[in-house]
Amino acid sequence: MLKIGIVGLPNVGKSTLFNALTKATVPCENYPFCTIDPSIGIVGVPDERLQKLTKLSKSVKTIPAAIEFVDIAGLVKGAAEGEGLGNQFLANIRETDAILQVVRFFDDPNIVHVEEIVEPSKDIEIINLELVLADAEQVRKRRDKLAGDLKSGDKNAVIEDAALAKLMQSFSAGRLALHSGLTDDEKKRIASLNLLTMKPILYALNKKNGGHNLDEAADGRAEKAYELIRELGARFVLVDAAIERELNDVANDDRESFRQELGAQEDGLAGLIRGAYETLGLISFFTTGTDETRAWTITRGSAAPVAGAAIHNDFADKFIRAEVVSTDDLLAAGSWAAARENAKVRTEGKDYIVKDGDVMVFLHG
Repeated sequence: MLKIGIVGLPNVGKSTLFNALTKATVPCENYPFCTIDPSIGIVGVPDERLQKLTKLSKSVKTIPAAIEFVDIAGLVKGAAEGEGLGNQFLANIRETDAILQVVRFFDDPNIVHVEEIVEPSKDIEIINLELVLADAEQVRKRRDKLAGDLKSGDKNAVIEDAALAKLMQSFSAGRLALHSGLTDDEKKRIASLNLLTMKPILYALNKKNGGHNLDEAADGRAEKAYELIRELGARFVLVDAAIERELNDVANDDRESFRQELGAQEDGLAGLIRGAYETLGLISFFTTGTDETRAWTITRGSAAPVAGAAIHNDFADKFIRAEVVSTDDLLAAGSWAAARENAKVRTEGKDYIVKDGDVMVFLHG
């Protein structure tokens, strides 16, 4: 299951956003370090196609794709040297697949900012620098361990050390590992280090209903943040964590009207989860029948046997072929049999690259 760590400075709305995402309750009072242990929540990925397929197949169960979100206590300047709750939480981030960095995007004198001034680009730089410093220490320790092998002329050690040297050069310039120019082979050689700055980052710019939101101000702070995120090769989503948290307590039928009354025109959480998928290059395919309709998550560009392995390892090892139809074609036909009669169901082999929204049946030995 995909695991995303929610990070940011104290008091930027991390736990509020976590509450909104998971409909769980974790402390989110207005003071730093209220989340002493990382809180974990499993979130179903919203996908209207799933409900339509469930209705078509009259499925007993509907199982969405899922993401595990980990709410990690606020980092502060100096975290890599142990400031605040530093190293403990950097270790928690290391266990995730991606990072969701929450950034305060509003002015409010009643909510303390740990840096005393709301400057999103500066907040991003502080967090990223702490991640870089933590990675630099990790790389330094690994290079020390390689010293003996290097003296003996071990070829693999020489190749790995060259990759580590590239990383150190990048870190010295304040750049993330993602931007260090490693080759695919070098990335594989340093993968065991699980570097924080090698992970994709999605930025959640947290607004506040009724507050002075920076995207509506004309003081350049929003534009400066957008430009920095673009320079980092990352994506961002705008979200109002407090509104999304309030909407959790509203019945589904009334949610859209309440959303508009509160001034949130679109589902910020759905946009955030879609952003996480895009950041990680993920897609969904489906299986459907009377027992269940289910969404499965794979990396974009995966071949059919890899998709099969998401269901069961045997589907990859003993893959023969797959029957495939797009969700749109299946829904338009009204049934699998009708889609087959209309020549919309295809038989695909091992080289088939699965597309987002494919409905699949795997045949294996």
